[in-house]
Amino acid sequence: MADDYAPKTRFSILLEALKAAGEPTRLRLLRLLAREELSVMELVSILDQSQPRISRHLKLMSEAGLIERFPDGAWVFYRLSSAPAIRPLVDAILASLDDAYNEDLQQLEGVRSHRRKSAEGYFETIAPKWDEIRSHYVAEADVEAEILRLAGRQPYEHLVDLGTGSGRMLTLLAGQAKTAIGLDLSQHMLNVARARSHDAGLETIDFRHGDIYETRLPAASADLVVVHQVLHFLADPGRAIAEAARLLRPGGRLLIADFEHHDLEIMREQYQHRRLGMLDEDMRTWFEAAGLAPDVTKSLPPRLTKNGTAGLTVKIWLAVKA
Repeated sequence: MADDYAPKTRFSILLEALKAAGEPTRLRLLRLLAREELSVMELVSILDQSQPRISRHLKLMSEAGLIERFPDGAWVFYRLSSAPAIRPLVDAILASLDDAYNEDLQQLEGVRSHRRKSAEGYFETIAPKWDEIRSHYVAEADVEAEILRLAGRQPYEHLVDLGTGSGRMLTLLAGQAKTAIGLDLSQHMLNVARARSHDAGLETIDFRHGDIYETRLPAASADLVVVHQVLHFLADPGRAIAEAARLLRPGGRLLIADFEHHDLEIMREQYQHRRLGMLDEDMRTWFEAAGLAPDVTKSLPPRLTKNGTAGLTVKIWLAVKA
């Protein structure tokens, strides 16, 4: 009896998904979400249909498991399902569409253009603050050179960048990967990242809006996970490390770049750092709890700040999933 239950359940899941996909507007929505995750209002703009109508279609598709819903305050975003029971069906439906609904893709380019302009304006606003923060530690080129060296010690095909921000780590590393995903909670920063990856000719990167604590990405799917200058903003870095470890295949590597523990309160007061850097003993504890073995620890010494005082040490930790 129990052996018969699972196949019947899978059949019911697929049947409901097929029913939910069997409508022209929903096929158009699938085609668009195959390109990237989009908000309800972006989909309304592209399809030129009312918001209640689009929301109703999205609700049915989400309930059937075809797509995933991700609320963010007053906004709601959608993306294709990554569920193993559903994704092959979604891929087969998309493959059968061929060149249908190309007008929608042209409208999507208009949305991307608008988003790009907005992102550029946002980045220009925050760029001075970023430059001020960077003045407190070692030159970024030196950090990136070390990250490249450590990441390149063995090949990787599937890369995930958690807390991708402006996407700099992906433009640095994604050229060596077959697939790459950048995840961030800020849509503004994701738009900056999309624009920069486009300028770099990296069109295969999949940028996703998501929570570093609960990414909803498939387990054991990545060869390399990068967490660059993110942990000091988090209330629970250990939880983020555990989620990164879940994404890694056996033998996969986690590369973390962050500040060594320091006492510059200005970073907390003016730049919203939750933690004043990371302690090695904490990192070892978090790695062990997540089933990771420390491999390499590299310190990059600070440079003098503008007022002549010592800046922050950037540290890189590389760990391997057992």
